[in-house]
Amino acid sequence: MELPTIALTTVAGHLLVLLRVTAWLAIAPPFSHKAIPNQVKALLALGITMALGSTMDFSTLSLSTPDLVLSALSQVLVGASLGFLCYLVFSAVQAAGNLLDLFGGFQAATSYDPQMETGAAVFGRLYQMTTVVLLFASDGYLVVFHGLAQTFRVLGLQEHISSALLARLVVEGTTQMFVSALQIAGPLLAVLFLTDVGLGLLTRAAPALQAFSLGFPLKIMITLSLAAMTVAALPSVVDAMADQAGSQTVATATAGGDAGAADAASSVLLGAPAGAAVAP
Repeated sequence: MELPTIALTTVAGHLLVLLRVTAWLAIAPPFSHKAIPNQVKALLALGITMALGSTMDFSTLSLSTPDLVLSALSQVLVGASLGFLCYLVFSAVQAAGNLLDLFGGFQAATSYDPQMETGAAVFGRLYQMTTVVLLFASDGYLVVFHGLAQTFRVLGLQEHISSALLARLVVEGTTQMFVSALQIAGPLLAVLFLTDVGLGLLTRAAPALQAFSLGFPLKIMITLSLAAMTVAALPSVVDAMADQAGSQTVATATAGGDAGAADAASSVLLGAPAGAAVAP
């Protein structure tokens, strides 16, 4: 029985696809969540690689050692960069929760967050876990994955991403993350601010009441009472962020090494209002 032969270009092409997919899965939410075992992530990366590789043509792939080494390093960089851009989009939700913890008096109840690998308080953990659940429940992870799959169509295995585009997207994406966090938690933060103002005026008018001694319990009660408004808005926010993450991934890869396209992609993607989906 004669065994089927596999071209070296096909093997090398699948390995390069595996490098980009693995680097992306290691950073991009929700696949990077620490609750997902590493064995599952490895099998998922292998399955995605086989599915994507079966639709690609590797006949023009260069097999010279310098080209393969450069392509391997480039694929790791591209996958990690695209995953980090997705990570920035969804980090806005947890940043909003951290703001509520800070202004609502929950910051003292800080515990270790295995997803962010840092300390997180009550609402930071709640928002982060709710986002992961909503991504899987609403099939938002498929939108993010579709963005990754489309990058192979617009950015070849031996093409390189523009460093100027990447640097600009990271800087402006970080800025947009904080703006989005303020927009998500803004209404409740305004209520907490007015509560502090009211307590200050009450203390000034009647110092004997010692109103500030009731400040922390009152702010905690208000936060718990009104937090349902922000939590109820999370499904639509997560859907919009999933669309934005997928579209941003594709547009970043599409820009490639073209500086003009880099500027256009940056202005279109990062100029969109927070929480708004960017059309693919």
